[in-house]
Amino acid sequence: MARYIIIGAGKFGYYATHTLFEAGAEVIVIDHDKSKVEALQRFSSHGFVADASDKKALEEIGVGKNVTALVSVGGNISASILITLFLKELDVPTIIVKATSEEHGRALEKVGATEIIFPERDMAKKTARNLIYPNILDSLTLSPDYTIIELAPPKEFIGHSLAELDLRNRYKITVIAVREIVPESFIVNPPAAFVITDSSVLIVLGKRSDFEAIPKD
Repeated sequence: MARYIIIGAGKFGYYATHTLFEAGAEVIVIDHDKSKVEALQRFSSHGFVADASDKKALEEIGVGKNVTALVSVGGNISASILITLFLKELDVPTIIVKATSEEHGRALEKVGATEIIFPERDMAKKTARNLIYPNILDSLTLSPDYTIIELAPPKEFIGHSLAELDLRNRYKITVIAVREIVPESFIVNPPAAFVITDSSVLIVLGKRSDFEAIPKD
């Protein structure tokens, strides 16, 4: 079973804990505010009222090599940096930290964070992309150039097979999977004869710039 430690039970930590716990993971919550820890009692495996910027407290809780840590301590920049440093010293392999600015992110990276997240920035970018490309339901960036997207098929795709659409030559994109909503199914590497319906969601690999040419209705 995957084991996670959530440090900071504010809004971000609350929803992260809830989601991980519902997925069947072991989730440990740490916050200095007793009421926040108690609010997550039903949605976590263990809860500790403690100051995570105290290395001894982290050691007593059992933070170590077999956990993934998610640090979300609001705008307390100095605390998040100190906590990240201690997690690194305790050999935590994966340390994901919420940052409030680019400068904060660079400092976290230097003391051992393995992944930096900027919730407001990332959500703003995602919202803007959805406005520009309404057919794109979700995306995963693989590199500065290449992205995997979930694409609701434009009207002109529906009723046609992948062979007929010839998306690789027309748009330089590749359909690597299809998620069917009705009936529910997931098809990896769909055959050329696969016909797209209005309940198909295409999982597509390509360059970010190439997606701009896909019809948006």
